[in-house]
Amino acid sequence: MSGVLYLIPNTLGEGDADALAHVLPEPVRAQAAALGYYIGENAKTTRAFLKKVGTVRPIQEIEIRELNVNTPPAEIDKLLAPILAGADAGLVSEAGCPAVADPGALLVRRAHQRGVKVVPFVGPSSILLALMASGMNGQSFAFNGYLPVDAAERGKRLRELEQLSRKANQTQIFIETPYRNRQMLDTLIASCAPSTLICVAVDLTLPGETIVTRTASDWKKAAAPELHKRPAIFLLLAS
Repeated sequence: MSGVLYLIPNTLGEGDADALAHVLPEPVRAQAAALGYYIGENAKTTRAFLKKVGTVRPIQEIEIRELNVNTPPAEIDKLLAPILAGADAGLVSEAGCPAVADPGALLVRRAHQRGVKVVPFVGPSSILLALMASGMNGQSFAFNGYLPVDAAERGKRLRELEQLSRKANQTQIFIETPYRNRQMLDTLIASCAPSTLICVAVDLTLPGETIVTRTASDWKKAAAPELHKRPAIFLLLAS
């Protein structure tokens, strides 16, 4: 019998054990604390996560392996091998839910192919939290990941997403590298029609959490929140 692959969410920003307890239910923390094998994007930050969880066994006795954007596809089966041999494992992301905008999805797909049971646990998802708080259409939405870095290409892509949103009444969701947040907002305001709704959700679940939804026209008139180097989610809905 193979083990179980548990998908264990993390906090959306830095914090102590109290911050972890605020966003992860106690049964999730209990299961996370009991596991002896972990797969994460970075071994150091995975250990930091486990210190906050409070593990049943000493952390130095817990096996931790890395899965990130530099991991060759051929290594996925090696990561899965202890689970196939019977060990339960935890997949944890750097922030939020594993396997969502996260390289862990490759491991989950392979686990299904090999007949391994996959169990997702409840925890914070910045994408869904932003959608919930935006006031936009939660019946039809799409997450588009990162948009082009080039300003002209970014504007073109935003106009395409706005057109799709208008046609399908669909909320479009995307992210940006934190140090380019302001450029993203500026391009959004300049590219979208005056009536298009734009939401910026910053530092979700953290003490500085800020969520603002305005039309593009109103964004031009009002002061924008400080966005530099703060994790943010952007959403638009065109009418």
